[in-house]
Amino acid sequence: MAGRQSPFTIYPQSGKKRGEGSGVRPIRNEFVKDLRARGWIIEGKAKNALNEALGDFDAVLPGPEKPIVVEWETGNVSSSHRSMNKLTMLVSCEVISAGVLVVPSRKLYAYLTDRIGNIQELTPYFALWKSVPCKSGVLEIVVIEQDAESFDVPRIPKMTAGRARG
Repeated sequence: MAGRQSPFTIYPQSGKKRGEGSGVRPIRNEFVKDLRARGWIIEGKAKNALNEALGDFDAVLPGPEKPIVVEWETGNVSSSHRSMNKLTMLVSCEVISAGVLVVPSRKLYAYLTDRIGNIQELTPYFALWKSVPCKSGVLEIVVIEQDAESFDVPRIPKMTAGRARG
């Protein structure tokens, strides 16, 4: 994120046990806060080619032609697949100009809420998403990772005790 002065350092505790590891939602909230400051619409809506509502996206940037949407993964890998399928469909149907899913690296995943969707679990499906016909548009997965680990920083709190939406 622009303007971030200090490195992203995470408390190196596994997230597999209840009450341990770091939460994802507070990290996502800082990202969304930065996008809001840059003019993005938070919890923006999108519809498919049949004008059916597809729910809210973490952030939407209206464009001169079609919007750009971002989803930050806070759920399990099934949630990641739903997000990617939704983004793939919207890019393919030319409803949005770009769709971005933000997921943790496998290295960061080890310290987060157990079973959070991550890049390692999504990689085998790249060929499927690439095979969807698309005239124009961009579909991206952005992988985030900590700069460092340290027991000298606080653990990032989980928003819900031990559940995947932490």
